[in-house]
Amino acid sequence: MIPVPGFEGRRVAVFGLGRSGLTAARALKAGGAEPVLWDDGISSRMQAGAEGFVVEDLTTADWSGFAALVLSPGVPLTHPVPHWSVDKAKEAGIEIVGDLELFARALAALAEGERPQVVAITGTNGKSTTTALTAWVLKQAGMTVHMGGNIGIGVLALPKPTPGAVYVIECSSYQLDLTTTFAPDVAILTNISPDHLDRHGGMEGYVAAKARIFANLGAGQVALVGVDERWGRTVAAGLKDAIMVGAEGAYLPRSHGVDTLDGPVDLSGAASLAGRHNAQNAAFAHAAARALGVAHEGAVEGLLSFPGLAHRMEPVGRIGRVRFINDSKATNADATRQALAAYDRVFWIAGGRAKAGGIDDLTELFPRVVEAFLIGEAAGPFAAALAEVPHRISGDMASAVQQAFEAASATGREEVVLLSPAAASFDQFPDFEVRGEAFRAAALSLGAQPEVAA
Repeated sequence: MIPVPGFEGRRVAVFGLGRSGLTAARALKAGGAEPVLWDDGISSRMQAGAEGFVVEDLTTADWSGFAALVLSPGVPLTHPVPHWSVDKAKEAGIEIVGDLELFARALAALAEGERPQVVAITGTNGKSTTTALTAWVLKQAGMTVHMGGNIGIGVLALPKPTPGAVYVIECSSYQLDLTTTFAPDVAILTNISPDHLDRHGGMEGYVAAKARIFANLGAGQVALVGVDERWGRTVAAGLKDAIMVGAEGAYLPRSHGVDTLDGPVDLSGAASLAGRHNAQNAAFAHAAARALGVAHEGAVEGLLSFPGLAHRMEPVGRIGRVRFINDSKATNADATRQALAAYDRVFWIAGGRAKAGGIDDLTELFPRVVEAFLIGEAAGPFAAALAEVPHRISGDMASAVQQAFEAASATGREEVVLLSPAAASFDQFPDFEVRGEAFRAAALSLGAQPEVAA
């Protein structure tokens, strides 16, 4: 845990007691603050009370006695409407922060020689892969690396800072909206496409939230921006000395120890980095490693040995000539675009709770779909969008996997059964991880065996 200083002996309101809220409360208490917790859910309040925290109804509390409000990133800050706790904090004139901002302040309070380095990654798609890949490359180079944030461990639950360590942090737009001083040593924006627009008041607000990752960068700190879409190019144009990263691995301009002569890197030997989008993810990881002093050869070695990220283009196994690929993390069409583009032929499992636009933007990739197998609430709308593309409504995951395997194996060719839903999981599963595990379990029940690298 990372103790949070600056609130010693002062009451701090904490609303939202999921993973980040409880972790923030523990970190505040460890730093000497007196956190006061509340959540709309009774079970969350009971858990907080069982840990010995003060649980107080913040709807009737005296807010003049609070130094700050720590807000869970899942709670609306501005849109569709501000949460009532936000209104009360503003009426009381106290600041509103999140766990990422507390993390930033905890590190800033350290003496300069004791301060670790931070690589922060955000973006609509690719941020989890880039986070895991960057952490892997830095670890293979011999660095002490702690990875967390929006992926895995909550940022304040990571180990205490030590000199020479590197924190690799995935940041959501919700977390970034609650920052004011966060200034990573390397800040990465992978890409931007429409997502979570209801929480940011539209595309302009969403882009502004993502761009906050660069808001406080100073001399010697590095901004890496994906420029394969117009929103990224717009953000890059507003930054001084941004290093623009394209899917082909080009770095422009040459700066901060990152040299165009280093790349692009040949990824043909990296089984876990298939597809054009992974070339860009690799470029981000390579550039971040170079900026932190890792030699080109060492960074490349780390890229080529990366084992892959669960639920993102993850090879599950093979039955005969049929491979099963788990891309459950593709919760929108833009993420699925990357997966479909990686294969010439796919037996595609898609569906769930559709997001705005559904799969309408994927029509140019439909010729790669031999047949689609549709699940969840989106099955009907996706079927309509597919039109003449062969498809069937499978309904549930187990049926879709079995039907896709039977159809793929009947061709006698090398084929891919791809789960890349292009939709959220919440109609049938609690999250994309559980959905991916259901796909894995269905494939294994049919007899899929993990592939052994040559």
